[in-house]
Amino acid sequence: MVPMPSAKPPASPFTALDLQLVLLRRMADFNPGPVEDARRALGASPARMREANKRWQAMVRSPRSRPALSRYRSVLGEPESRAPRRVGDLDCEAWQWPVPLWPDLRFEVLTGPGGAVWNEWLVRAPGAAPPALRTLEDLTPWSCTVDEAARAFPPARPLEGTAPTRRGLALTAPDARGARHEVVAEFTWGLLQRTAVSGPPRP
Repeated sequence: MVPMPSAKPPASPFTALDLQLVLLRRMADFNPGPVEDARRALGASPARMREANKRWQAMVRSPRSRPALSRYRSVLGEPESRAPRRVGDLDCEAWQWPVPLWPDLRFEVLTGPGGAVWNEWLVRAPGAAPPALRTLEDLTPWSCTVDEAARAFPPARPLEGTAPTRRGLALTAPDARGARHEVVAEFTWGLLQRTAVSGPPRP
């Protein structure tokens, strides 16, 4: 008799830890050192990070994938908070979950009518103290979110990101000596990754 192939073991559930590894994997192109430190703090191997990202991409791209909001609920559970939000002329709802890796942040999903997901990113947790952003030197990796940088250095101009999880801001910030610089700030999942100064400083 020809032996029957053994059944493939079922995949383990995709967990909140795996989603944090996905967030980190998208940040590794900018800050591999801090990402490695965070991965070790989570107790996850490099192989688990790669596998989590692979599985997440497969879920997102599958034609049989569940809606994005349902996917987040299945991984993260019920949100810590849900609140109505007005964005321009549109009414939406903000769902927020805690992120153990960043206790002062929340993973926020903005949903529109019918549960459509409009935005997914990290924001400051309600009640958490915002960072003090006064100079260019304060714009360090992971120090602030998109909204915080835009409020600290107005007027900030949004820039199109190079991937769906990436965003940019063009802003003007003074350095510690008072000279002003044109700066491009790059964000992944809403969290600052790096800045680049364009052109010479201005008085």
